[in-house]
Amino acid sequence: MKNTFEMDFYGRKITIENGEVAKQADGAVLVRYGDTVVLSTVVVSKEAKLLSDFFPLMVLYQEKLYSVGKIPGGFIKREGRPSEAATLAARMIDRPMRPLFPEDFRNEVQIVNTILSVDPDNSPELAALLGSSIATSISKVPFNGPVAGVKVGRVNGELVINPRAEEAEISDIDLTVAGTSEAINMVESSAKEVKEEDMLDALMFGHEAVKKLVEFENSIIKEIGQEKMEYEKLEISDTLKEEVTNLIKDDIDKALRIKDKLEKYAALDKIKEDLIKKYETENEEMKPDDLEQLKAKVVIIYNEVEYELFRQIVVKEHTRADGRAMDEIRPLSACVDFLPRTHGSALFTRGQTQSLSVTTLGALGEHQILDGLGLEDSKRFMLHYNFPQFSVGETGRYGAPGRREIGHGALGEKALLQVIPSEEEFPYTIRVVSEILESNGSSSQASICAGCMSLMAAGVPIKAPVAGIAMGLITHGDDYTILTDIQGMEDHLGDMDFKVAGTKDGVCALQMDIKIKGITKEILKEALQQAKKARLQVLDVMLGAIKEPRKEVSKYAPKVMTFMINPDKIKDVIGKGGDMITKIILESSHVNSVNDINAVKVDLEDDGRVVIYHTNKDVIDETARRIKDIVREVEEGKVYTGKVVKVEDFGCFVELWPGCEGLVHVSQLDVKRVEKPSDMVKVGDEILVKSLGYDKKGRLNLSRKEVLKTTQSDENRKKDKNKDVKEDK
Repeated sequence: MKNTFEMDFYGRKITIENGEVAKQADGAVLVRYGDTVVLSTVVVSKEAKLLSDFFPLMVLYQEKLYSVGKIPGGFIKREGRPSEAATLAARMIDRPMRPLFPEDFRNEVQIVNTILSVDPDNSPELAALLGSSIATSISKVPFNGPVAGVKVGRVNGELVINPRAEEAEISDIDLTVAGTSEAINMVESSAKEVKEEDMLDALMFGHEAVKKLVEFENSIIKEIGQEKMEYEKLEISDTLKEEVTNLIKDDIDKALRIKDKLEKYAALDKIKEDLIKKYETENEEMKPDDLEQLKAKVVIIYNEVEYELFRQIVVKEHTRADGRAMDEIRPLSACVDFLPRTHGSALFTRGQTQSLSVTTLGALGEHQILDGLGLEDSKRFMLHYNFPQFSVGETGRYGAPGRREIGHGALGEKALLQVIPSEEEFPYTIRVVSEILESNGSSSQASICAGCMSLMAAGVPIKAPVAGIAMGLITHGDDYTILTDIQGMEDHLGDMDFKVAGTKDGVCALQMDIKIKGITKEILKEALQQAKKARLQVLDVMLGAIKEPRKEVSKYAPKVMTFMINPDKIKDVIGKGGDMITKIILESSHVNSVNDINAVKVDLEDDGRVVIYHTNKDVIDETARRIKDIVREVEEGKVYTGKVVKVEDFGCFVELWPGCEGLVHVSQLDVKRVEKPSDMVKVGDEILVKSLGYDKKGRLNLSRKEVLKTTQSDENRKKDKNKDVKEDK
């Protein structure tokens, strides 16, 4: 039986359909938001992974290119691995939903969102988040939702919910807010140097809209929601809990007060290892499965004790893991030009977190092509984030970037994009790569700081320097403490990871994830103000290393020349099959292949803009001269010096400049009759010719005769003038 539910949401209709498609899933809804259609399904496994130390939740966001009328690129012609946009969308759904599942739930859950139709004015990501929440809430899966999300923009000073594509283009805020009816629990934002107070207003404005969606969800759940499943969990007796706690409490308390990260972690690992070994040795007679369960219970108790002691130390004693004050930043250092041959490089260190960022400048034609569902089909600024295992002293997988790396890179890209100059101001493709060399929390914000300095060192005229800082929240009962510049343990055992990046004048990017149900306006306000104070301190250190963007790009970076030509002449510059532009590149660069690393790069835009790149200015000048020669217009009646390139019985061909030839007919070779053109000129001669214009077939006609007639007339006038002077005398 099909169920349909509708609501008007800020002037647009949202329709939820259930019972018609995907009926074998544990929960499934079809979300229609305008012409955007998303199928959201949830399936839960029958058996629990009791020995797992994390909740096995998988959230997928599957882009189907038919949803926007596209055929996938490449040879295979079908959707492959998720795009970065799809990965980020999946993370956006996972982040607000994951904290709302029960702590002890260990059954595998898969939430799959299939994007079937996309209307650019109605976000498929938000439709997928809504669908995921409803599908999970009406299923048998235990879930403390529902949850919903909205986008907030600001157009001409007015806050707008889920701005349409045209509004989003002119909005100075791009904010995604998700949460429950009680509180916000996820934030993702970019902004054009927006004041902290304005961001807070936008957050609260978005939460009011979230409440309306949650109310709509609750009405659906009330009508078609299933009874929640009973699930298997590890039952831990009070006796075992008390026994283990008494064994390890004092040792963990001492270890948590060690300031050095590696020493602290080593001490905690030793306590855990000794604890597990003790119970293994004392219970050797147990069945293997029962022993594994006992060890899992012991680890759970260990984690709970560590969690509680950590919170007591921070909130009750106001003592941080490394001894800092609550609003104190770890020691900072910054330098530029760390690498000698790159276009721009910078090293930024904050405590035990270190980013080496490198900027590379390329031609506009080297932009990234996007094969996705959005309106953008390319981008010229990229920030890529790499997190090798050695940065935390571990071994592990190396390969394609994971969701975390993609997410951290996207956050840094959002922050720095706000200050990147326009294509007209700086006609380059720009890539920043952050290599995390050491990590103890907040490496994404270190990437923003190092990335900004590397841009300045590379001579990119950014609008203002950008710095980032990560804030944390530790709660204990009704008490809470906000921490500035959180490190790894404070992130792992804390309740909030709130990253704020911006200039001295305002916020450029926000990201917030929390592990509790939500946080209040008061906490957000306090965190934003504390983050601003810290951000200004970080900016001072960065500006101590490099005060402003360099006036010129590196000698190893391509130089650039831009000029305009008649768009109708672009085909002449390219030539048949690209032969002319290939010839220009090879001869100007003195290379044998256009793919040679030393070959000049030429971008020809549809509007007639020509952009030339090379490290050698002489090569650029030669390339520009050749192109300008091809597009130069011959002025009728003007005299030119040309070179004879071919002699025929009917006249000769004269080259005015490379790519421009005209015919001097035999009748136009001299003032007197010419029998054979070869008697008058030969190949290689330079002669003066006058342009007679183009004939009906577009051929250029030239005349030597007209030049000679003019010359003779001038000489006759000169003779007459001299004769008059003599007679006067």
